[in-house]
Amino acid sequence: MYRGQQYSQIYFARLHLMRTLLYSLLPTWKPHLPSCTVLGLEEGKECIIVGTLYKHMKLKPSILDEYSKERSSSPLVKPHNFMHSDDYLVLEDESGRVKLRGSVLLPSVYVTGIVVALHGKETGAGDFMEQGIAAQIVQVVIAGNSVEFPRGLLNGQNLGSKDQSRLSEPIKELDILLTQVAAGIPFDIMPGTNDPANFSLPQQVCYTNHILVDSLPYNTFRSCTNPHSFELDNVRFLGTSGQNIDDLAKYSDGKSKLEFLERTLRWRHIAPTAPNTLDRDPFFIENCPHVYFVGNQEKYETSLIEGSDGQVVRLICIPKFAETGIAVVVWLLYKQRIGAELKKVVDVRVIWASLAVVSKQQNL
Repeated sequence: MYRGQQYSQIYFARLHLMRTLLYSLLPTWKPHLPSCTVLGLEEGKECIIVGTLYKHMKLKPSILDEYSKERSSSPLVKPHNFMHSDDYLVLEDESGRVKLRGSVLLPSVYVTGIVVALHGKETGAGDFMEQGIAAQIVQVVIAGNSVEFPRGLLNGQNLGSKDQSRLSEPIKELDILLTQVAAGIPFDIMPGTNDPANFSLPQQVCYTNHILVDSLPYNTFRSCTNPHSFELDNVRFLGTSGQNIDDLAKYSDGKSKLEFLERTLRWRHIAPTAPNTLDRDPFFIENCPHVYFVGNQEKYETSLIEGSDGQVVRLICIPKFAETGIAVVVWLLYKQRIGAELKKVVDVRVIWASLAVVSKQQNL
């Protein structure tokens, strides 16, 4: 086991969380290759292996190094970083670890804790020669309702110590989960009906450092509003936690939730039934998104629609994970080069995992 094994439980929990997501990408990436564990590697046999990267750094300080410096009579100059030309990467899973060779993963770029899926084969020296890397998960989005508090506790009355504990327990469990995710990948969390936020839309940021003590300090973690818009690699995303679409279903007819989603996009207004009491309408859609999603729906649905000016938008209904165990992976595929630009194609797949995920694949 590598140095820093005191964090092994965190790394393995993260590996378990991310492995399902990466496995869902393999049938499209390398369907003809088997996947195996570190222990199951065979010399010269190509395969796919999923594991956590560990970066062996020659200059990385250790507790013993710090102790020897304190004992030293002459002060030592601290380097501005700990990079060295002899640094190398190791891939580890529950069965073992293997040193990586090749030019796909550069030690100068990658760091300890990243979960990857690699294509390659074992060499005669017992190393793993990299030949390719699978699609990388670049963003996770939690589209509302991260927690659910026991009914009757939030009634405006003073709570006893036992009820306060029941109220804080879901937040603590959420914080533990999000800490594992934030340590390895950027993600956004949106408020929903059940979250500790203002009830009406637009919902403001509700998760702060006082609530999510361990996870929010990570710079990969963004506590966002509902609705939420963001951009990844020039692809625009717009989404809500579901209240606007659920409300339209109460006051109008439609064949599916996707139809309501399409209507709001063509109306250029996310929540026409919401009262407008602000100087600037926060629900007006100024720029057409490439991906328009809504969370906390009864089932997974998706469709591709085209606008009058040639805009193409991927509509996605993300189901309630607590009831279905389903999350959605959005692929940003680069399929062909047109002139000097790569044509982006947004595709969608359903996986069995824990969060709604955005991913991209470049090596098609």
